[in-house]
Amino acid sequence: MISIAIIDDHPLYRQGLAVAVEQADDFTLAAEAASIEGFDQLHVTVDVVLLDLHLPGIEGAEGVAHICERGLKVIVVSAAGAADDVIDSLAAGAAGYLTKDAEAEDIRRAVRAVANGQMYVSPTLASYLINANKQRAVRLEHQLSPRELEILALVAAGETDRDIARQLFITTATVHSHLERVRDKTGARRRAQLTRLYLERKKP
Repeated sequence: MISIAIIDDHPLYRQGLAVAVEQADDFTLAAEAASIEGFDQLHVTVDVVLLDLHLPGIEGAEGVAHICERGLKVIVVSAAGAADDVIDSLAAGAAGYLTKDAEAEDIRRAVRAVANGQMYVSPTLASYLINANKQRAVRLEHQLSPRELEILALVAAGETDRDIARQLFITTATVHSHLERVRDKTGARRRAQLTRLYLERKKP
């Protein structure tokens, strides 16, 4: 059984998600909450969290990161479907993203995929993202050298600077130097922002 928590501050939509979950024989609804703070107070561990992006209190990519830091898998289910919302959520650790007009079966398909360790973004949304980010991706390819792109990919994969140095047979100081050049060229300072850069240029 796949255990699921729903975090959404709209009671009617939360109820609809609960129905979609309970209709599946391989799902069990373990928790519901109207906010991330409320979910934290339940002290439950589940396989997948269905998370609204805009909530009272902790919200957005910060909310995604907060849940992921607990070791839980997150699927964002949000009315927001802009490219930046999706990219920021994935960069913060979300394993899936659906908009609130998704069909119940699409939600169940996403839950099963994420529970099995896969990523899931609806085909329509994925196609939109590819088109929305195509020009930015081309610009990034021209901004960065092949080595800088290689290091950026490893950062996006969660590798530490020391791990990157070991894999590429270079010093940690050289990794730092490359990353500083990437930061200077792109304006991205934090590792989450660097991860987002890689996700924006990543081909399907």
